[in-house]
Amino acid sequence: MRSKQLVSAIADYAEDKKAIDIVQLDLRGVLGYTDYFLICSGNTGRQAKAIHDGILEGLKRQHHTLPRTVEGSAHTGWILMDYLDVVVHIFTPDTRAFYRLEQLWGEARSVPPNKGLTGRPASR
Repeated sequence: MRSKQLVSAIADYAEDKKAIDIVQLDLRGVLGYTDYFLICSGNTGRQAKAIHDGILEGLKRQHHTLPRTVEGSAHTGWILMDYLDVVVHIFTPDTRAFYRLEQLWGEARSVPPNKGLTGRPASR
């Protein structure tokens, strides 16, 4: 599966679990180890876990794809799923505000989920 299709599928699964503030960062040309970050939030740790489970099961069942690694937990407020070409960051709102990944990778283009890759620079 190509990285553009993968990030789109991940955004769909996150949206199905009511993820909020879904942001896709196009990191091609910025990082060498991945093409995209998909960043989203769940209102609670329980919802963050449900988003994780939805992405994991959807990609496993429909695309036969498993993450290389999963780190963090709903209790820490940050779950990271590494699909090599796409790294998924699922946060609770407070943890996301603390780490501010969108600002950290401000040179990357922010792409609205499933809207193609003609996005604008990420807000700083």
